[in-house]
Amino acid sequence: MSVSTVAADRSVCAPLPVLGRDVTVPLVTGGEVGYAALDYAASAPALQRVWDDVAAYAPYYGSVHRGAGYLSQLSTDLFENARRTVAEFLGCRADDQVVFTRSTTDSLNLLARALPADCRVFVFETEHHASLLPWRDAQVTYLNAPRTPEQAVATLERALADRTVPIEGGHGPALVCVTGASNVTGELWPVRELAAAAHAHGARIVLDAAQLAPHHPVSVTDLDVDWVAFSGHKLYAPFGAGVLAGRADWLREAEPYLAGGGASRRVSRRTDGGVDVEWHDSAARHEAGSPNVIGAYSIASACKALTEAGFDSLVARERYLIGKVRAGLAEVPEVRVLSLFGDDAPRVGVISFVVEGWNSSHFAAALSAEYGIGVRDGLFCAHPLVRTLLGSDPQSQGECGAPEAAPGEKSLNAIRVSFGAGTPDEHVERFVTAVRELVRDGAKWRYRTEDGRCVPAV
Repeated sequence: MSVSTVAADRSVCAPLPVLGRDVTVPLVTGGEVGYAALDYAASAPALQRVWDDVAAYAPYYGSVHRGAGYLSQLSTDLFENARRTVAEFLGCRADDQVVFTRSTTDSLNLLARALPADCRVFVFETEHHASLLPWRDAQVTYLNAPRTPEQAVATLERALADRTVPIEGGHGPALVCVTGASNVTGELWPVRELAAAAHAHGARIVLDAAQLAPHHPVSVTDLDVDWVAFSGHKLYAPFGAGVLAGRADWLREAEPYLAGGGASRRVSRRTDGGVDVEWHDSAARHEAGSPNVIGAYSIASACKALTEAGFDSLVARERYLIGKVRAGLAEVPEVRVLSLFGDDAPRVGVISFVVEGWNSSHFAAALSAEYGIGVRDGLFCAHPLVRTLLGSDPQSQGECGAPEAAPGEKSLNAIRVSFGAGTPDEHVERFVTAVRELVRDGAKWRYRTEDGRCVPAV
């Protein structure tokens, strides 16, 4: 991929204003530099629009669904309007529910608690731990990492066709969990095709859209998925909220995710001294406690901002940034970019790589301390996938973000650079320059390991 080809694809749209764009950080070599936040896949900065909306509402904050006062009524309207905004953003069907949670992880754990008895779950080993691990109480089939989108579909079809028949006259309930965009490689998964395969075999499907929703439009209807889950903090709304949206029946029939006020419609004492509870059958059933109205409102604000900016323009500009980073990394022979589906696979702004001769934690520490660039190193809470991509022993020990080796020794981790709607050109240009200089000249500072992290020596 040539630089001229990348430049020809550049969109004219500007990055969306985000908080932190004027923050400066000190360098170990002296002086300060504007911070280049290139860790969007972990948590994206708040959109300025989101921050302004939250700040304007904050003086009017009140209890939700709890009070007769003006602020309580206003807050309740705000909360329920946020639900409608999210449903519209996700292209939900008329009878779908939108449940506000804490995060993608919380959303998928909620769904796991709502699975009917004897439900089989099918999940690729390539998933983030948020979608790999919640199904502990179900019978889970872990599918091997595919190397093409077509292989992913074929692998799922084969697994669903081979499952046993637990009840007479047909298959029992089954759920497929799949990511929309990998948090390690950024590659887009064939969600629509996987949904068709799942439904053809009588299974349902939930989409982990944590990395997809901030970068591409997500429509429950168009993709034909049963549920979608995502986090506000990856959608430029870091105020502690997430979403699970989709079919209502399993959610309505399940025991409340949390038992308490808000989830209960009516509670009465029995003559034997116990209590009888009638639970709500709406989204409130799984939203016990005082709702995070600011978190929900911030997600709705981000949804509106992204919609108004136009995903066509946002996607076009991100493709330009992706091309710029990939072209720059391709000019450094020591760099190996990690990929499941190959160089030509469509992707979002998430790129992981390793550098020959460098421990990944050492490299990431040097990017931060010497260039003011924030990236992530480790296994990215997707241990099986990263180890598959690195060709390492699947039993190797490791923790998210913790290096297993000292600087200069073999590392089982990778480096991840990620960006999005708020990333200026200068940040990716500085990153590409920094990679080239570190590989060519080495680090300018000495580093040591402290509490499992590589840090500048003082």
